[in-house]
Amino acid sequence: MAGSRSGQAQRLVGVRVLVPRPRERAEPLCFLLEDEGAEVLALPLLELEPPTDPRPLRAAAELLRRFAWIAFASERAVSALVDAARAAGTLDALRTRKLAAVGPGTAAALVANGLEATLVATTSTGEGLSEALLAQVHPGDAVLLPAAEQGRRVLEEALAAAGIAVERVAAYRSSPAGAAPRGWAEVVAHPPRCVLFGSPRTVEAFLSLPGAGALVRTVRAVAVGPTTAAALRARGWEPAAIAAEPTPPEWVEAAVRAIEG
Repeated sequence: MAGSRSGQAQRLVGVRVLVPRPRERAEPLCFLLEDEGAEVLALPLLELEPPTDPRPLRAAAELLRRFAWIAFASERAVSALVDAARAAGTLDALRTRKLAAVGPGTAAALVANGLEATLVATTSTGEGLSEALLAQVHPGDAVLLPAAEQGRRVLEEALAAAGIAVERVAAYRSSPAGAAPRGWAEVVAHPPRCVLFGSPRTVEAFLSLPGAGALVRTVRAVAVGPTTAAALRARGWEPAAIAAEPTPPEWVEAAVRAIEG
């Protein structure tokens, strides 16, 4: 029987798994999948770019001391604000703010940038982060939300509804990687057993590609969290499994459930 490096039986032997991200941004996940015997295809479907108008992000980075809290709903938001703070010369101010992370992956991105999360939401959604923040934010505290340009506004709206002074700035934007990204023809010709979806935007990017509609009938979709799962269902694709957290171990467990189920 095949065994992983830990000596345990591999659970994804010969299973072809599509990870719709660049390999360099998903190395831990790819390694864990391969440790389970999976054949991993990393294919970026979205390109992450600076916001259409970078001025609000730059202005916020210059005035970080105005904010008691900074809330991050993605790893990319962390790197975008860190880069802006570095350019503005305000990294020291960033280190003294209270930082909230949507989940362990975003908290790890903070650590990788020399920062530490004051708060990590136990439920890795915008709703979960807003609930955690509302229990910690004091009256008069201002909250900065560096976010995806096209992202959901549930966190901003929940804080504003509670009377919190919140400023949302576009930190980055995502766009489809192209009409047919390199490697897509291989996906259509030799479909994976499952695809790991980390956001509604990735779902839309996948289903917009030529030949994707036919894959829905045979490929098992794995979603992270209820929002991405809802995006799949809205397009008629029932998730085979849902990862509770956007962490490599949770992704792998969800992929195993999808294949075994």
